Amino acid sequence: MRFETSRAKALDQLNNFVENNLSEYSKLRNFDFGPNIRSNISCLSPYITHGVINELEVIKTSLNKFSFAKNEKFIQEVLWRVYWKGWLELRPNVWSDYLIELNQIKLEYKNNKNYLKAKEGKTNIECFDNWIMELKEHNYLHNHTRMWFASIWIFTLELPWQLGAEFFMKHLYDGDVASNTLGWRWVAGIQTKGKHYLASEWNIKKFTNNRFQNIKLNEKSPPKISKKTYSVIKEDFNNPENLQEKDLIIFDNNLSFEISNFKNKKFRKIFLVCNKNEKRFIKLSEKVLKFKSLLIEDQKKRLENKSINCEIIDIEEIKNFKEEIYALYPNISENLDFINSNSINNIKFLYRELDQYSWQYCNKGFFNFKNYIPKLISIFN
Repeated sequence: MRFETSRAKALDQLNNFVENNLSEYSKLRNFDFGPNIRSNISCLSPYITHGVINELEVIKTSLNKFSFAKNEKFIQEVLWRVYWKGWLELRPNVWSDYLIELNQIKLEYKNNKNYLKAKEGKTNIECFDNWIMELKEHNYLHNHTRMWFASIWIFTLELPWQLGAEFFMKHLYDGDVASNTLGWRWVAGIQTKGKHYLASEWNIKKFTNNRFQNIKLNEKSPPKISKKTYSVIKEDFNNPENLQEKDLIIFDNNLSFEISNFKNKKFRKIFLVCNKNEKRFIKLSEKVLKFKSLLIEDQKKRLENKSINCEIIDIEEIKNFKEEIYALYPNISENLDFINSNSINNIKFLYRELDQYSWQYCNKGFFNFKNYIPKLISIFN
């Protein structure tokens, strides 16, 4: 399993999956056959996370092959990330509170033997230890496996979910603040209060084709409890009516300007922002940083091929811009945290039309959001 760092390779992967494996997706998607057999899932999330390809072109490609009815489950899975992002954008304090909690918990657990053993894959739970190694080697885990992993971390190893979410962000190529943070909260039972996810031996054995033995888990643990509640905060996701000819900033979540809603607008210069570990609270692995760096380089080459003036800069350099500048919205993330913590007020954000439309339906659960997917498809396809 390799994730090559170019839009061309991402499109090849998308087209190959749709042409050869999409028809079996609903039936086989929950099976984890191991890192060398991934044909039952798309493995597109590292590219979608970085905007190398976007959700709409993935959906459009799938609908060119099969009807919506046959594609519905796949389309729902593609749009989960849009939903999670919208849910968090309406409740931004969930992310800021998580970072505060993580800071405290990291101090408490820095010498905790169970925590240190878990990170090294030395728990004597065969499947979990195997997934630790797989995550570090391939920087990816099957979605079903992520749920098992998180459940074992929280309920069997009895470690804080906050540390597990940090561990995923450190190593995953598709590490995404919204999907990762809210996914771990959901497994723990605090995202949907009182409703947690408990991994079970029979389920792991069935959906891994009995690849693992020695799966002794806590299968009766109650959900975690949080007294915090988060109300929806009304946010303005509107774009400026008339875009003037100014410079544009692009962060590592929007790395395909040529298919963006702003591709036909004139910008004087595009700055591609690289955010290294010095300015991050959650320190990413060297492999993840390299993956991001190569994707940024690929975007630069594509822009230059279209004779667009562009430059890669360190995130620290955006503090030097004195006049008003546009930026493709970085979503709630450490990139946005940097802007806010440094009181950089001369940036005007530009929002994707898909997000502007979809996020209004993210005020409740995914079941409610799911009802609007056909309408969404009809508008954007």
